[in-house]
Amino acid sequence: MARYTGSRYKQARRVGFSILETGEELVKRPYGPGQHGNERKGKLSNYGTQLKEKQKVRFMYGLNEKQFRKTFDEAAKIKGIHGENFLKLLESRLDNLVYRMGFASTRRAARQLVNHGHVVVDGKKVDIPSFRVKVGSTIGLKETSKEHPAVKASLEKNVKRPEFVTFDEGKCEGKYVRLPERSELSADINESLIVEFYNK
Repeated sequence: MARYTGSRYKQARRVGFSILETGEELVKRPYGPGQHGNERKGKLSNYGTQLKEKQKVRFMYGLNEKQFRKTFDEAAKIKGIHGENFLKLLESRLDNLVYRMGFASTRRAARQLVNHGHVVVDGKKVDIPSFRVKVGSTIGLKETSKEHPAVKASLEKNVKRPEFVTFDEGKCEGKYVRLPERSELSADINESLIVEFYNK
């Protein structure tokens, strides 16, 4: 399945949720895309509500359906609450952590940074965005990439980093110190609806 390369704003408006987690996509047009996006729609069915919730999370992390379902199935094998484990696995992806640490301003930009070989994990180059980062691992940039204009521009912004990652500005590297708590992730996501969607 090909990766979606279209407008993130359009995706956000379709599901009524800020997939960039900034809210900027919905400021000017807080309604669905297209000619009839501003028209009133009927109430969603249970299936429609569950599908919408799944799409919100899938769009936010930028995964195709196959990758998303594979991660969901892996989460089922971990002890604990299935939905929360699922979100923790998504947060442990390398592209997501590159974004969380502020090396890139969006997850899409973070994925590109990883794909192009700019990122190192524990001193070794990793160019696979879906790489599962272990707790305690250090994420940084290749020496030749530390002056990359896009990276510098992103790091110069006032980045609010979650507490499950640390960042050393002097070394220009960060550490994945622990798995995230559910309270540190978006409160607008109802992961139990995604579990219901796939467990039908």
